[in-house]
Amino acid sequence: TVLDGWLEAALVEDPLRNAGAIAALEDSDLTLMAADGDVGIAVDGTLAGVTRGPAVARRMLARVRTARAFDEAREIAARLGADESVVTPSGEWLGNGFVRVVRGAGARVGVLAREREIREATAQASELERTIAEHVQAVDAAKRSRIDAEQARDESQRDLYIAHRRFAEISGQLQSQRGRIDGAEQRMARVVEELAGLEQKLASDRDQVREARSRLEATVARMSEHEQRRQSLDSERRALLESREEARMNAREAREAAHQMALSVESRRAALASLEQSLQRMQSQLAQIETRRGEIAAQLTSGSDPVVGLEAERQTYLNQRLTVDRKLVEARQALQEQDNALRALEQERHRIEEALGERRDAIAEMRLNEQEHRLRARSLGEAIVEAGFALDDILGALPAEADAAQWQGELAELDQKIKRLEPVNLAAIQEFDEQSQRKTYLDAQLADLTTALETLEGAIRKIDKETRARFKETFDRVNTGIQELFPRLFGGGHAYLELTGDDLLSTGVTIMARPPGKRVSSISLLSGGEKALTAVSLVFSIFRLNPAPFCLLDEVDAPLDEANIGRFSSLVTEMSERVQFIFVTHNKGTMEAARQLCGVTMREPGVSRLVQVDLEEAAKLAGAA
Repeated sequence: TVLDGWLEAALVEDPLRNAGAIAALEDSDLTLMAADGDVGIAVDGTLAGVTRGPAVARRMLARVRTARAFDEAREIAARLGADESVVTPSGEWLGNGFVRVVRGAGARVGVLAREREIREATAQASELERTIAEHVQAVDAAKRSRIDAEQARDESQRDLYIAHRRFAEISGQLQSQRGRIDGAEQRMARVVEELAGLEQKLASDRDQVREARSRLEATVARMSEHEQRRQSLDSERRALLESREEARMNAREAREAAHQMALSVESRRAALASLEQSLQRMQSQLAQIETRRGEIAAQLTSGSDPVVGLEAERQTYLNQRLTVDRKLVEARQALQEQDNALRALEQERHRIEEALGERRDAIAEMRLNEQEHRLRARSLGEAIVEAGFALDDILGALPAEADAAQWQGELAELDQKIKRLEPVNLAAIQEFDEQSQRKTYLDAQLADLTTALETLEGAIRKIDKETRARFKETFDRVNTGIQELFPRLFGGGHAYLELTGDDLLSTGVTIMARPPGKRVSSISLLSGGEKALTAVSLVFSIFRLNPAPFCLLDEVDAPLDEANIGRFSSLVTEMSERVQFIFVTHNKGTMEAARQLCGVTMREPGVSRLVQVDLEEAAKLAGAA
């Protein structure tokens, strides 16, 4: 209300510099105002005390007091000087000898004109957009026609290429036919030459045939003479062969007779040696009996009772046995205590490993946070570099008493000044709304991605934790099972599972076994039978934990002896109550533990058959028989 038209004034350094040129303007409405500020102008109770701006405007506002209502303004107006006035927030302006009220449409003439210009500009923009859309449609139509023309051109080029290729093929065929004709002519010339050579050769061959016939007749005559000699030689050869076969048979009979004689001699020698050993053994036994008889006779002569000495000797042996048994029990107890201590240490090690896993997770999370801070610092540094500054120079020039809040305020004030100097962007509000909507959409997407990432990381951590827990539980249960089954299969000893790494997600498992009478070692250092039994104990402990419908054993008992076969068969029989075992074997002891046998037999050469035997039915039939 007070400034009215001064609000549209342009701020310049010296309004009076070009006053003559400004006065010569026609049909113009121009207001210039000095842009110098005066921070000292601040009168309490006036408009200058609550505003900021050029000194000229603030001097005008310093003479206008403020009142909250019209009645208060009337009271103040009665005490005002000649050049003073008072105004209310509702636009009522009172002074010495005047009252002015600016409300309604008259208060926004400049704004309405600007709004009208905005509507005209919007209409022009709509018209331009419609024109652009028509041009875009025309361009699209031109593009489509160009595409159709390009397709037609491609088809024409393709047809031309096909025609050229067909022409090349026909030219090649024609050249090939010409080459064939030339080759045929050359072959015909060679055939004529060969025919002449064959006629000459035929004449020479006829001469050679005549000579050969004459030689053949002479040879046939000689053959008749040689045939008689051959027949006589064949009769001699047959006689010699018969005599050679007879000599061979005689030699073979002689060798067999000599062999039989040698065997008879050797058997006689073995029997003689056996008789001599038996005689010596009987003589030694006789000497022992004679010695024992002499001792007994001496004891009978002395009248002593040998039962008392034998009883004392037996008691001594019994005491020694009790001592050995007690030491054996103590050794077993010590071994059991060592095993318990080893299990306690293993449990403590697993507990420490779990604590280490938690510490590793915490360290990994801290590393992720550190990486996030580093990335943020790097992005800020890149933004500073993109702005054309050097981070080290900025940090070096930064004063010690720097206040970020103060700098933010000064930056905001500078930004406001820059905005006042800039031309008004009428589409800024719409662009701001669009960018705000896009930012809202991107923030929502970022929040969704962050939530999904956190959910995924939480699921991964949960899966890792559950995997570790389930692996640890399964490992302990299988370890307990193998510690129970290993002594049953070996008749003693001890075995356990050992982890090869600290991380339960990537660690391996090693079987440490100690058969009876051996040291604890890895399964790779055991014999074949020991490896088989150790593997069976591991497989059966897994089947006890999670039994499957079937278990196929392919010649597992091949390296086992009879004692181990018995323990293996009894354990298989026990496990067959929950799991059906199908095993391939050649061992009779293992076959006895089966309920049904399936085998392959070959009654006729080259013809194999499958034979099945139900042992329970066979036993019933055998009992009935």
